[in-house]
Amino acid sequence: MVPAQADESTVGGSIVGQAIEALVVDRQPLFLAALGTLLGAPPMSARVTSCPRSDTALEIIRGREIDLVFCEVRAEPISGLKLTRVLADEQRSVRVILLGDHDDAHELAEALHSTAAGLFTKDATLDEFLVGVQAVLSGHRAIGAGLMGLVLSRLAHQPTNESRRSVSHLSPTELEILAMIGDAESVAAIAVSRGISSKTVRNHLAKIYRKLDVHGRTEAMLWAARSGLTSR
Repeated sequence: MVPAQADESTVGGSIVGQAIEALVVDRQPLFLAALGTLLGAPPMSARVTSCPRSDTALEIIRGREIDLVFCEVRAEPISGLKLTRVLADEQRSVRVILLGDHDDAHELAEALHSTAAGLFTKDATLDEFLVGVQAVLSGHRAIGAGLMGLVLSRLAHQPTNESRRSVSHLSPTELEILAMIGDAESVAAIAVSRGISSKTVRNHLAKIYRKLDVHGRTEAMLWAARSGLTSR
């Protein structure tokens, strides 16, 4: 789970405790039915709509309030990743969790740079999946354990520029804040720890992202981890 910043537009605030309107998009009828049953049962007790096509899903989302979308990454005729981008372009607050088979792990890892709130392989354990969904409902991002190794490996082997390879561009304060981000500290917790405002923390983060050429908190957290800055 990756805590979201207070000012991130890709993930809204917490909707835990509210009646959840969920939409499940998958071409496999058995999986569609099984996931719908799981989401409709406690502890989520969501009102679930299911459909096999992503273009139909888009019409549903545009026609009524949907809180949470579960979409296979290889959805047709619009891929799950493209659907996520369309919804972001339309500035819709719906959270999207992308799902895929084990063979789809690379496609899911590519979606790390999208506004998807969750990324899971379909073989994730039930406990892991439900905890991840609850994290998304609380306003955070969730990445399945089965994807983390691949995500870190991809980031480690990406062609990088000097700003990404070296921390020499970071001030001591920025380096300390990056380490705290790597330890999954929230903006509020960092502010309290350093005796500064949350706005100041976010200003530091913006500078860190620019200097490291990363695209947000998730990448910064992974950058810190693979650079050995974390204590966990």
